[in-house]
Amino acid sequence: MIRPGLTFALWLAIALFVVLNNAVGDTWIAPTLPVLAVEWYKVLVPLPYAAMLALIHARRTTGPRWFEAALLAALLWPSSTVVVDFLYARFLYGDDPTSFLDRFAFWWGAPYPLLVIGLFAFPIIAGVLLSSPSPVKPGRVGEGESPTEDL
Repeated sequence: MIRPGLTFALWLAIALFVVLNNAVGDTWIAPTLPVLAVEWYKVLVPLPYAAMLALIHARRTTGPRWFEAALLAALLWPSSTVVVDFLYARFLYGDDPTSFLDRFAFWWGAPYPLLVIGLFAFPIIAGVLLSSPSPVKPGRVGEGESPTEDL
């Protein structure tokens, strides 16, 4: 079942976490570490949180339309989180769009695309994991069968 309200609430939690994590990275961690290490911090800390929220989303949207719900989250979460992250950098530090787009420069080791890819992939992976039917365990008695039927 598609639940847009749940998708929006979980996205809001992700966006708030990313912005607060960036604020911590920029204010407390940046003075002590090199720039690239701070960028890795800003990407690696939200990834487990996003994976956990994707599992919550997948669990709440199981059913025949799980893929549509996962696709909704997979398309909305990364794109809107990038917009929120851009607005954070723009309003707090006055960064121009070109300096923000430098965060996508994976050829010099920028890890930011990893966060965007994770936000896209986590809802789909979690949906696949939770929507697949559980295998029947050998030796279990089925409904309406007796355990001594073969004797």
